[in-house]
Amino acid sequence: MTKAVEMARVSTRGGFNLMWGLVASTVISAIGTIVIARLLGPSNYGLYAIALTGPTLIATFRDWGINSAMVKYSAQYNNENNVAKIKSIFASGILFEVVLGLSLAALSFFLSHFLAVSLNRPTIAPLIQIASFFILTGALINTAIAAFTGMERMHLYSVMLIIQSIVKTALIVALVALGFGTLGAITGFTVASLIAGLTGMLLMWTMYQSLHKPIHSKLEIRATITYMFKYGLPVSISAILGGFLAQFYNYILAFFVLNNAIIGNYNLALLFMVLITFFSAPATTMLFPAFSKLDPEKDREPLKSVFRYSVKYAALVVVPVAAMVMALAQPAIGTIFADKYAQAPLFLASLSIGYLFSALGTLSMGNMLNGQGYTTFNLKLTILTATIGFPMGFVLIYKFGVIGLIITTLTDNLPSLFIGLRFIKKHFGASVDWVSSAKIVASSAIASILTYGFISYLPFSNVIRLIIGVVVFLVVFMLAALVTRSIDRTDVTNLREIVNSLGPLRKPLNVLFNFIEKLMTALHM
Repeated sequence: MTKAVEMARVSTRGGFNLMWGLVASTVISAIGTIVIARLLGPSNYGLYAIALTGPTLIATFRDWGINSAMVKYSAQYNNENNVAKIKSIFASGILFEVVLGLSLAALSFFLSHFLAVSLNRPTIAPLIQIASFFILTGALINTAIAAFTGMERMHLYSVMLIIQSIVKTALIVALVALGFGTLGAITGFTVASLIAGLTGMLLMWTMYQSLHKPIHSKLEIRATITYMFKYGLPVSISAILGGFLAQFYNYILAFFVLNNAIIGNYNLALLFMVLITFFSAPATTMLFPAFSKLDPEKDREPLKSVFRYSVKYAALVVVPVAAMVMALAQPAIGTIFADKYAQAPLFLASLSIGYLFSALGTLSMGNMLNGQGYTTFNLKLTILTATIGFPMGFVLIYKFGVIGLIITTLTDNLPSLFIGLRFIKKHFGASVDWVSSAKIVASSAIASILTYGFISYLPFSNVIRLIIGVVVFLVVFMLAALVTRSIDRTDVTNLREIVNSLGPLRKPLNVLFNFIEKLMTALHM
């Protein structure tokens, strides 16, 4: 077994532990959100999203790269079995995040009236005040996530996600049903974040206590924060710019689009995007520690292989899922909401296009650069994206509203992507397997177009069309992938090795691989 495949097994195991948490928590949250969206209606659901915009914008200034540094150094020191350093990383990260999170939460609270007025909705100031507290609770959650990710304890991440989703769903649904409306939704969201943050801290403490006591157990808080900050500063500026850009788009959208129902439709589409996040988030989360373990001098060939495989196998999962969501957006949303959110299917299909770019390396490039310490270069790429995005977003959102926002988010980072890929090729000799990526996209496009065309003529209810559409898409995609050789026998062998770490999913996936191999034999591949 190659080192690249072995590392993929470790990352896949972590990704699986995260994925089951994402699936369970999202199913719970989705049930609650469906009820909430139906109870509130498009207009109040849009207002709920708008009230979170201001605090979320301020929250982008909370981290300063400490969480990224926690992931990198805890993964590195765990690989080196340096427990003293790990403990210092944990303590320093918590201290920094809590102090800054508390300060920014207070700032958001006192600026609530200004934020409400700037959003052309002065009456939502009380909602913004309540939502401000999630800046602090989000700091607790993100610190715990960084610790779990760096130590590859993704099952703890999943436990925290599930607890948050249960509490959030129960609280928000209860408060909205009792007649508290948008106020109840915001209150439930904030309280659930607090409980999740405290749960994360408790789980992080148990993980901290499970580490054996080092000979030199003194915590070096100041020194640790200094070198974490030195590493994380370029990452943080990049994250702040990226986060601020995203919230800037939302701010401009709320300012120019005064119809809350349209914003409600857009945010419902964002909710359904989690169908793709199920598959992309585990891959993205686990790639950073995987790349951090590799030395570009000693592990040059494994590094090239890990990058190539990470792009191909992530695309092999994410691209067809995105294409299927595009084809089935209307019956999926119609099954639950009928015609109540009429614009959401178009927004959902358009947003899904962004995940097709995973075939170009969007899920791997940033992790590769940050994991290998090229944080300053990654910052330059983010600055380029922001330089393009700010004026483009302002103009397109002003002219076209939500569609303008979607066009901006799909295109503003493309120059940075290609420059980053060129940098990786030059410095590491690693490259995307362009032929494989093209085949995966082509197979997904064929399946999506044929599925959409087929279900469009079916005289059945949305739920029946949705079920038939899923079956048709999977069959067509599998045949197209085999005919175009998007996947070959080497890939099947590698994937078998990788999924051996997936516990109960191993058997059904191996049944699938056996079926694929039989089809390959029948097609003389």
